[in-house]
Amino acid sequence: MRFTADALLFDSDETLVSSLWSVRHVWSRWVESYGMTLEEVVARVEVHGRPAAEIAAALLPADQVAEGLRRLVDAEVADALAGGVVPVPGAVALLASLPQDRWAVVTSSSRRVAETRLNQVGVHPKFLITSDDDITRYKPHPEPFLLAAERLGFDPARCVVVEDAPAGLAAGRAAGMATIALTTTHRPDELEADATVADLTALSARVNGSGELEITTG
Repeated sequence: MRFTADALLFDSDETLVSSLWSVRHVWSRWVESYGMTLEEVVARVEVHGRPAAEIAAALLPADQVAEGLRRLVDAEVADALAGGVVPVPGAVALLASLPQDRWAVVTSSSRRVAETRLNQVGVHPKFLITSDDDITRYKPHPEPFLLAAERLGFDPARCVVVEDAPAGLAAGRAAGMATIALTTTHRPDELEADATVADLTALSARVNGSGELEITTG
């Protein structure tokens, strides 16, 4: 499938960075320190694609949230620095083919965690929207992607979202953007998108003679 656009907006975890093992390892130890198991937590609250601050607030007494979140972020950063993350196949090559001002990363992670994970796999975005940025509503609300389009200076309708999670794809659609789904965390039938690919080796992009991005899947 072919798209013509001005910019690509990428999620981070499991779209550019494979961090599932790291997340499971760190979060298991973190929730166990509060007398819970990861399985219990997943059954109680939505966790995928949701800011850690929201999850901590849903799990812990109010007077423990700030300290608990600090401990969690410290652990996630340390695990990434220790080699707990790798790039999603095709991510580094795809981004290297794009001008820095034609793409952004839009993630529900905190800036500190997102920057650490991305830097560890050789991804250095000029534009990065995180959960502690100037946003008040998170995916599936369109606000994070709309802010990314604004900072890039492009019409939202001329942006394409690349995501692995239903909430992120819903946010992209709500922002009026075309969507490309990666099946790194969900089955194809669980993902509503304009196109679906296994990973970023199946996605290519180039700036054409008119200055537009030509994006191809498959």
